[in-house]
Order: sequence, then structure tokens, then C-alpha cells
Amino acid sequence: MVGSETGAFGAVALLALLLATLVFIFYMVPVRLWIAAWAAGAYVGLFTLIGMRLRRVPPGVVVTARISAVKAGLDIALNDLEAHFLAGGNVVNVVNAMISADKANIAMPFKRAAAIDLAGRDVLAAVKMSVIPKVIETPRIAAVAKDGIQLMAVSRVTVRTNIDRLVGGAGEETVIARVGEGMVSTIGSAATHKDVLENPDHISKHILAKGLDAGTAYEILSIDIADVDVGENIGAKLQIDQANADKQIAQAKAEERRAMAVALEQEMRARVVEAEAEVPRAMAEAFRQGNLGIMDYYRMKNVQADTAMREAIAETGEEPPATQKK
Repeated sequence: MVGSETGAFGAVALLALLLATLVFIFYMVPVRLWIAAWAAGAYVGLFTLIGMRLRRVPPGVVVTARISAVKAGLDIALNDLEAHFLAGGNVVNVVNAMISADKANIAMPFKRAAAIDLAGRDVLAAVKMSVIPKVIETPRIAAVAKDGIQLMAVSRVTVRTNIDRLVGGAGEETVIARVGEGMVSTIGSAATHKDVLENPDHISKHILAKGLDAGTAYEILSIDIADVDVGENIGAKLQIDQANADKQIAQAKAEERRAMAVALEQEMRARVVEAEAEVPRAMAEAFRQGNLGIMDYYRMKNVQADTAMREAIAETGEEPPATQKK
């Protein structure tokens, strides 16, 4: 009884081991993929597929991309596809881009396509943009003509991808910035804003003549001015601001002169008070030296009292009393 149970357990274990071995073999040797490649004319050896598994390269991705290339008439080495995958590239996207470029009669060798893909750009989208140009609309750009009137313009830039400069070339942001700079320069050099409104095509012609696509990944085909609006009178605003600034400066200088005059007046008053304070001291010294008599002193006091009375009457506006003739 025990022997029969042991024999049954051993048979089950052997069967499980056999199934695991078959699964491992079919995983390591993708027979269906090998048959598909052979049938499509893109033969790949079994040991090559096993090597891909060992190098952790999915054979389905690489072999499928090779089948697509062979069917499109492109000769791409399997090692190149595998190396590009190991470098972190998108093998399927690169192959599709090469197929699209070949159909559009655009020279696109595998090394260039792989370099574009590894640079972080969508090589398939670049090829499509090279076939079908893209329209980039700039934001509303404000510029001031020589007569001080502000103009706000929007332009549409038609570009297509320059495959040769796609690696290392500047992107859309640079193109938009250069076009905006050209618009500001052209509007700013116009004598009046009416000249720009009458001939907006001068802006696009002036910008195209500068060769703004140099060093970029795009080729500018055309620049069209979509809209031009009249803004504010910046020149008048600047003149008003300048006049207000001059006014404030003049007021500050006048206030400075007034303050200096008040200070000078207070200084003179202080000197008068100081001089008046010396009078009693001088009179006392004159008494001691005998230069001033008592009658002279009383006459001086009478004159001071009469002067104070006249000043008080002058402040109230009353008529002074008539003086009696001796």
C-alpha cells in the first residue's frame, strides 16, 4: 500500500518536472516567433532567439520590427536592432519612421534614426512633420512704432522638420522667440503704425530675410501675419509720465528753496533776539562808566513806550491820538 502511494507521488512529481521543463524550453525557444520570421523571409536562428532571452531582450519586439523592415524592403541588421533596444531606444518607432521616410523618398539611415530616437525626440513624428508641414501660432506680441503707437500682432509660422539638424537643433520655442524678436524689430523700425497696418507683409518678408531657422531643427517655409491690432499710445503715456516726473522734481526744488528761506529767516530772527539781549547789558555798562544819565534813560524808555503803543495801534487798525503842539 505504501509502495503504491510512493510510486504515484513519484509519477506526479516526474510529470510536473516534465511540464516545467517544457514550459522553460518553449519560453527560451519561441518556436512560433521563429516560424513567423522564417515565413516572412526575415529568418532568425533559434540560438539567436535563445541569446536574446539570455540578454533580456524581448525577441517579440526585435523580431517583429525586423519583419516589418524586411516587408518594407529595408535591410536592417538584427544586431543593430538589438543594440538599439539595449541602449534604451524604441525599436518599433525607429523602424516605422524609417519605413515612412523610405515611402516619402527621404534619406533616413538607421544610425541617424537611432541617434534621433536616443536624443529623446519622436523620430516618427519628425518624419511625419517633414512630409506634412506644421503650423505654429505665436502668442500675441506687442511692439511700438516710432510714432509711439502700440501694435499687437499674431503670426502663423509654417515649418517642417529638417532631418539633418534634428539632433542638436533648437526646438519650437526658439523658432517662436526668434519670430517674435523679428516682429518687434520690424514694427519698431516703422516710421508710423499706419505703415505696418497698410503693409503687414513687410513684417513677414523682413523676418524671412533674417534666416531665423539657422541652427534649429526646423525649416521655416512661410510666415503669415494673422492679426494686427492697435493698442495704446505709449508715446503719449511716456510724455505724461515724464511731465509728472519733471513737475515733482520742480516741486521738490521749490520746497527745498522755501525751507532754506524759512531757515534763513529764523536765523536772522535769532540774531535780532541775540542783539536785543545785549542792549540791557550795554546800558548797565554805560551807567557804570557814566556815559548814560538817568534822564537819558527815562527819555529812551518813553520813546520805547511810544513806539510800542504805535505798533499796537497799527495792529488794531485804529487811528493814533493826535499829538499836541507845544
